Amino acid sequence: MKEIADSQVFLLTLTVGVYIGAMWLRRKVNWALLHPIFVSIVVLIAFLRLSGIEYEHYMRQTQVIDFLLGLSVVALGYILHDQIYNIRGNVISIVVAILVGSAVGIVSVALIARWMGAEPAVVASLEPKSVTTAIALSVSANSGGIPALTSVAGIVVGVFGGIVGPWVLRRVGVESRIAKGLAMGAAAHALGTARAMELGAVEGAISGLAIGLMGLATAILVPILGKIL
Repeated sequence: MKEIADSQVFLLTLTVGVYIGAMWLRRKVNWALLHPIFVSIVVLIAFLRLSGIEYEHYMRQTQVIDFLLGLSVVALGYILHDQIYNIRGNVISIVVAILVGSAVGIVSVALIARWMGAEPAVVASLEPKSVTTAIALSVSANSGGIPALTSVAGIVVGVFGGIVGPWVLRRVGVESRIAKGLAMGAAAHALGTARAMELGAVEGAISGLAIGLMGLATAILVPILGKIL
């Protein structure tokens, strides 16, 4: 039985099956906290703990999903090109929003972490929390952070943003589809973009753009703000 559970076919089937089941549950219950990614993470962690399968082994057996994730990110470029007319007249506002959002995100988490007594390495790990994992890990490592902690923080922020982001935007009265996309992509990276695509094509495309711009802005601002703070 252990050999079957360790196999690539079983783990891939389990991962995809859990996500499909989580999507079905979300549509059935329609409760924001039952975000498919959040539910999938909880179920898969529970499975790995109960089965005794090492996380490193699970990642090796399911690395094809990581490969497909890269392709899906590239595919966002097509959606972005399809919505290019929505970007041309809003270039300045988009760039300003990303720069301000990145700076506020970095400064706020750094000050809160220091106020709570966090060590410099922990602060450096949390600063790129709103950036997609590949960029966040590089920024964290170069600034003296702990990549593993950065990865966890990014997942938590992404799931939280995907769950509460649309609700917060509704409560504060944000109507612009471009603003919604920017907010979701800048605050919750890929997981926020997945939720933004559910809101509409414009929101999804702009959110995908925000991922790249936010990564670039954060990579530039973290070293600068780190010296100032």
